Amino acid sequence: MTKLVRVTTIPLSLEKLLEGQLTFMNKHYEVIAISAEEERLKRYGQNNRVRSFPVEMTREITPFQDLKALFKLYRFLKKENPLIIHTHTPKAGIIGMLAGKLAGTPIRLHTVAGLPLLEVQGKKRKILDKVEKLTYSLATRVYPNSFELKKIILQLGYSNESKLKVLGHGSSNGIDTKYFDPALFSTSDKRKIRKDLEIPDSDFIYIFVGRLVREKGINELVRAFEKVNQEYPDTTLLLVGPFEDDLDPLDAEIMQIIKTHPKIFTTGYQEDVRPYFAVSDVLSFPSYREGFPNVVMQANAMGLPAIVSNINGCNEIVENGENGMIIPVKSESALYEAMLDIKRDGELFSRISRKARKLIQEKYERAQFWDILLKEYKELELLYKHD
Repeated sequence: MTKLVRVTTIPLSLEKLLEGQLTFMNKHYEVIAISAEEERLKRYGQNNRVRSFPVEMTREITPFQDLKALFKLYRFLKKENPLIIHTHTPKAGIIGMLAGKLAGTPIRLHTVAGLPLLEVQGKKRKILDKVEKLTYSLATRVYPNSFELKKIILQLGYSNESKLKVLGHGSSNGIDTKYFDPALFSTSDKRKIRKDLEIPDSDFIYIFVGRLVREKGINELVRAFEKVNQEYPDTTLLLVGPFEDDLDPLDAEIMQIIKTHPKIFTTGYQEDVRPYFAVSDVLSFPSYREGFPNVVMQANAMGLPAIVSNINGCNEIVENGENGMIIPVKSESALYEAMLDIKRDGELFSRISRKARKLIQEKYERAQFWDILLKEYKELELLYKHD
């Protein structure tokens, strides 16, 4: 069977960003998953019934380790001789595309799910710009996972338009709306979840799901919520996700508020976020940059309207006033006003809540996305065979 190699920097991306996708593709190709963290990757391979091969990669600039990873992946590709290598995340992208080119892998694909470098300045930014440009030049085709991201890539001059393609309406994996379905949670289920979290039954819950870091807008979110809660004491902020103090820490003052505020609750990283969406009322997601955020699609699929920043991905999933509200990026005051409006205006809240799930089902159903990606692989395969 024709071999397809999929590469991410860490297994978490395989588990979350590409959930179910490699198992589906394994019916059509011999899929090999490559990532760091050998034990976790091995578990992923067993759970998803795909082959796996560990290559230690880091999310930072680490030239010596990167060269080791490049050499290991190059040797593996020479030995396995796959038809397609498809990479995700920046580090996996440069190592995978370079190894694929050196090993003669015919079809080299890279998905761009956001550009972390947009928040970087100075010498480091110049290095990252060059790495991004090199990654795209080595790829056969590059898939920005949103139309706005494609525009940014073209504006930055990383690639020409002929090499870029957005699959479907955007996204890297679509969303399974049978799994993210509010009907799976009964009233008694929801009451129990709130009780376990120690959140009052009658509270209006603003939820954030993701890494609790500066670039996700958590500093602004906590300050905005503090003001909302002063006006409406029957409100709660639920923060679902891990802190990353080493990579992108929150302000010390914000950490203190999170620890001490009686109406701010944290859960840490959660494998299954659905119970938290099920008890919440609105997603507050003031991120500074995204590719095509799964969290926004998940929240909408669970019937929650979303307050999002006016950034690529978010402003494509959310139609202002239809399934959520779009606010300026890094604006604490706009976030506060939107959080207040959605709490005050019952008619607005009901209308956008009703539309949220329907819009996601129409545009981003996961099975449709997998079919689109498979069709893309097959078309590239035919082109390769005809050359």
